[in-house]
Order: sequence, then structure tokens, then C-alpha cells
Amino acid sequence: MADANVRIPVEARDRLAEIAAAEHLSLRSYLAHLAETLLTPAERAERAEQARAALKAWNGYDPDAAHTRQLDAELDRRLAQAQIR
Repeated sequence: MADANVRIPVEARDRLAEIAAAEHLSLRSYLAHLAETLLTPAERAERAEQARAALKAWNGYDPDAAHTRQLDAELDRRLAQAQIR
């Protein structure tokens, strides 16, 4: 596999290196691990669709867009409330 150079601020590099070291990884290994484990927006959307399909098949749950927005707003409200505490 070819290496690539990525320019980032020194502070960001140092922070990532510190996080990697705490996990007993090199910065290179840590970044490779992130790339392997984090999902792209398209992958997240695909998994969300799979979850919705599984819920619908399992128990018939199939919220419309308005209900989904309402649930998202409630989740955002609860997360904001938890951050205040």
C-alpha cells in the first residue's frame, strides 16, 4: 500500500499522536484503524435503511418523515439537556 502525506495543523497531529500512544498504537496505525472503523455518510445511510427495514419486518415500525423529524428533535433536546447537567 502506498503512503500518503496529509497536511494538518501541528496541534492536531500532536493530539492524535497522544491519543494513539495511549492506545499503544503508532499514529500511522491509529489513523489506519480510524479509516477502517468509521463509516462514511453513505455507509451510515445504508445501515440506517437496513435498520428501518429490519424494524418494519420485525414489528411493523415504519415512521414517516414527519415522525422521524419529531424523534430527532426530541433526541436533540435530551442530548442538550444532558450536556447542561
